[in-house]
Amino acid sequence: MDLFTIKFITISILDIIDIIIVFLIFYKLYEFFKGSRAAQMLIGLALIVLLTIASRVLHLQSLGWIMGKVQTVWVIAFVIVFQPELRRILINIGQNRLFRTIFHEPRSKTINETVEATQELVRRKWGGLIVLSKENSLKNIKENSTELNAKISTGLLISIFNPNSPLHDGAVIIQNDIIEAAGCILPLSSNPDLDPLMGTRHRAALGMAEESDAIIVVISEETQKVALAHSGMFYRNVDEDMLRGLLNKLFFTGLEEKK
Repeated sequence: MDLFTIKFITISILDIIDIIIVFLIFYKLYEFFKGSRAAQMLIGLALIVLLTIASRVLHLQSLGWIMGKVQTVWVIAFVIVFQPELRRILINIGQNRLFRTIFHEPRSKTINETVEATQELVRRKWGGLIVLSKENSLKNIKENSTELNAKISTGLLISIFNPNSPLHDGAVIIQNDIIEAAGCILPLSSNPDLDPLMGTRHRAALGMAEESDAIIVVISEETQKVALAHSGMFYRNVDEDMLRGLLNKLFFTGLEEKK
C-alpha cells in the first residue's frame, strides 16, 4: 500500500518499516560500540549505506558503482578489525532471554564454571570475587581494570585468584561466558546497618548488587564460606547446590521470592 509520492519516488508502508528496522539496527550497534573506535567506523559505514541507497533511488549509476565497491571493502575491513566486538554481539544475541526460552537452553557454561571454581577456591582456602553481568552495563567498573576478554574456564578463574597473582585482590567481570576484565574495583556498600565485621570483599559485593542487576559471588579467604549478592540482597553460607540453584534462578527466571 502506497502512502505518498515525492516526484518519482513512491513511499509505501513496507518502505517505512524497512527504514525503521535499518535505523534500529544501526542505533543498537552504535550503542554497543559507543565509546570505542568501532563507533566512528560504524558511522562511516552508515554514511556509505545511505549514499548507496540514494544512488539507487536517484538512478546515479556511477555513484552507485563506486559506493558498491567501497561498501564491500568497508564491511570486510569492519569484520576483520572488530572481530572481538562482533563476536560479543553474536554471543549477546545467543544469550538473549527470548532465544534461551525458545531453544530451552538448560544452563549457561558460566554457571558450571563459576560453581566449580568457587568450590576449588574454598578447598584451597583462597578468596575470590566474581561478578556475573546481566543487563546493566558495567563499563565504568571495567575502565580501570585489566582487560582479558577470555573464554571462561575454572582453571583461569583459579589462576586469577591465586594469592601470588597481581589480580587476585580485585573482582572479575564475566558476561556471556567471557571473562571480560579482572582486578576490578567495586563500589563499597554504604548501608549503615551492615555488620561491622563484614569484610571488604563482602561490602564490595553488596555495593555492586545495590547499583546494578549483576550477580556477585564472594568466597571468603578467612572462613572459606561462600556468599551471593543480588539486587541489594545478601545470601550467606551458600553451599554448592544452593549456589547452582540460585544462579540458574537468577539468570533464567529472575528471583521471584527474596529471602
